[in-house]
Amino acid sequence: MSVRIVVDSASDLTKERADAMNLDYMPLKTIFGEEEYLDGVTLSHKEFYEKLIECGTIPTTSQVSPHDFETKFKEIKEAGDTAVVICLSSLLSGTYQSAHIALDGYEDCITLVDSLNVCLGEQILILYAVQLRDQGFSAEEIAAKLDEKKQEVCVLAVFDTLEYLKQGGRISRTAAWAGNVLSIKPVIAIEKGEVVFLGKARGSKSGNNILIQEVKNKGGIDFNMPYMLGYSGLDDTLLQKYIKDSADLWADHASTLPISTIGSTIGTHAGPGAICVSFFHK
Repeated sequence: MSVRIVVDSASDLTKERADAMNLDYMPLKTIFGEEEYLDGVTLSHKEFYEKLIECGTIPTTSQVSPHDFETKFKEIKEAGDTAVVICLSSLLSGTYQSAHIALDGYEDCITLVDSLNVCLGEQILILYAVQLRDQGFSAEEIAAKLDEKKQEVCVLAVFDTLEYLKQGGRISRTAAWAGNVLSIKPVIAIEKGEVVFLGKARGSKSGNNILIQEVKNKGGIDFNMPYMLGYSGLDDTLLQKYIKDSADLWADHASTLPISTIGSTIGTHAGPGAICVSFFHK
């Protein structure tokens, strides 16, 4: 009997990375018009941004279905294994609810965790779960520790453009036009499972400064726990600028920084050019 970790693609783990860590991967769906893709499986992060730029239309995303979860839970039970299932925030998607619906009859081997996060926040919680699994903790013990530590996860991001928020109906056309003319970049965070706006920055340097200050406001980074930096789009130019601007945060703690690309769940609303940092605060 082995302890398994079931994760969804909103964590921005690719299928390849999930396989390398021996994780069970549940992809959300990304839909461009009538074309449907499995996030991270039949549509890579790179391919997503290529299509996003080329198509000029905003795709939609679809949660993991109860049927898909039940199929996975049945496989786990028949193998005689146990599992902890880590889902993106129940306040941002119905994926956790799908897993809960599928749980009926599998309570003896499956334990659910609502990460109250998405993107890199969910990802570092998964990385912590992998550490616990490899240390020999049970699925229930891992879930209990995740429920405790998820309150310490911080996710901060700066978007490069308001265009995708506009097309997704999150802000008005007038606000988007004014923001783009003035080079206003929204700064966001995930708090208590929801997206909150921290402010608006004028230009990337101002956005970087706000991110740096917000990290300090959170009490700093616990470098004994997983942390991650990420970017959306086809290149990491803006992220590398942030790393340079924020060098004091990482000095004496890390010679190289872990970097992840951001997939379609957040990329659909952020568009290319967003940067993100996620960590457990001290």
